[in-house]
Amino acid sequence: MDEWLRDGLAHIWLPYTQMQTAPPPLAVARTQGSRIILEDGRALIDGIASWWTACHGYNHPHIARAVHRQLDNMPHVMFGGLVHEPALRLATRLAALLPDPLERVFFAESGSVAVEVAMKVAIQSWLNRGQHRTKILCFQDGYHGDTFATMAVCDPEEGMHALFRGALAEQPIAPLPRDDASAAAFAGVLQAHGHEIAAILVEPLVQGAGGMKFHPPEVLRRLRDAADALGVPLIFDEIFTGFGRTGAMFACELAGVVPDIVTLSKALTGGTMALSACVVSRDLFAQFQSDDPQHALMHGPTFMANPLACAAALASLDLFASDDRLAQARAIEARLEAGLAPCRGLPGVVDVRCLGAIGVVELAHIADLAALRQAFVNQGVWIRPIRNIVYLTPALTIGAAELDALCDAVVWVVGSGG
Repeated sequence: MDEWLRDGLAHIWLPYTQMQTAPPPLAVARTQGSRIILEDGRALIDGIASWWTACHGYNHPHIARAVHRQLDNMPHVMFGGLVHEPALRLATRLAALLPDPLERVFFAESGSVAVEVAMKVAIQSWLNRGQHRTKILCFQDGYHGDTFATMAVCDPEEGMHALFRGALAEQPIAPLPRDDASAAAFAGVLQAHGHEIAAILVEPLVQGAGGMKFHPPEVLRRLRDAADALGVPLIFDEIFTGFGRTGAMFACELAGVVPDIVTLSKALTGGTMALSACVVSRDLFAQFQSDDPQHALMHGPTFMANPLACAAALASLDLFASDDRLAQARAIEARLEAGLAPCRGLPGVVDVRCLGAIGVVELAHIADLAALRQAFVNQGVWIRPIRNIVYLTPALTIGAAELDALCDAVVWVVGSGG
């Protein structure tokens, strides 16, 4: 074992990991395309694109060149009272890509912070009008991040933050109105809490880390109608679904529903560095325009609009414009459908579902997550199941043979029980 690995493991704290019992993490030497090359020389096909960030695969030369150019010119400058070309160009391009009237972009470093900014904007928009509405209506199976405010809008029962119940600000939570029963329950929450709801927050079409649960566009149209009836903003958390993951550039386009706020991150920079954005409608932004300085949005992440990250994001958008990534996502969906279909007849499989570059095999339960993850490594792939979900979210550029190998590994491991 190399010295850096041996010494460093004694000091590092890994995410979502019980450090006392977890097996040692795999040491990575480099990445390329859809491959993770380990220090011991093994190469793993990456089935989740580093938590679905590396949408163009790893080490894309166009993004690398853009970052190198920006590094030579200006790696960072504060965004308070100053602006720079990469950030303003990126804001302009994002506004052009998103449906009207989403046009004002607030940059941050992480997806969780972007969601917190969205919640803060919604609540302050009421406070600026002299009204005290401080609750965010959220949904069962939802996940929006690990910071304190975002933990409060995750599923409090099934999510990973149940331990913090009682320590978090309580929010009204409802089932997604998928059918008559859930629609009635949703209406009941609206009736009980409508007077205090500042906004409705949802992951459009796919609830990601909460279980990769899909819902049809009709659900989002019901939420749009409910938000309009209450007169509150509708927030779409597109941190998972944005940038081609569902087969459209943004899930709101695929659903045909326009929110008042959208949050973006993950694949925004093509998986190269941290950047997020909260994009707000012009009407909502207007509620912060005032002669009163207290009506300003008092928020400012230190590294917001980092020029390196903005340069990477601009280069990533170049690739969406020049290479038909959305067609690639749709082709991946067809291949995932075919490749994962054999799982439908396997013992313990509850459901198999695909949308865009998302493939999901839902199991009745997973007895030993660590063992299952190791079984995938033994098959030469990097797949990291969560709870009872085995999922694939590969790079949109993944080759057909690599994608087939991922599907074959899922079928084999699930079929053999790990």
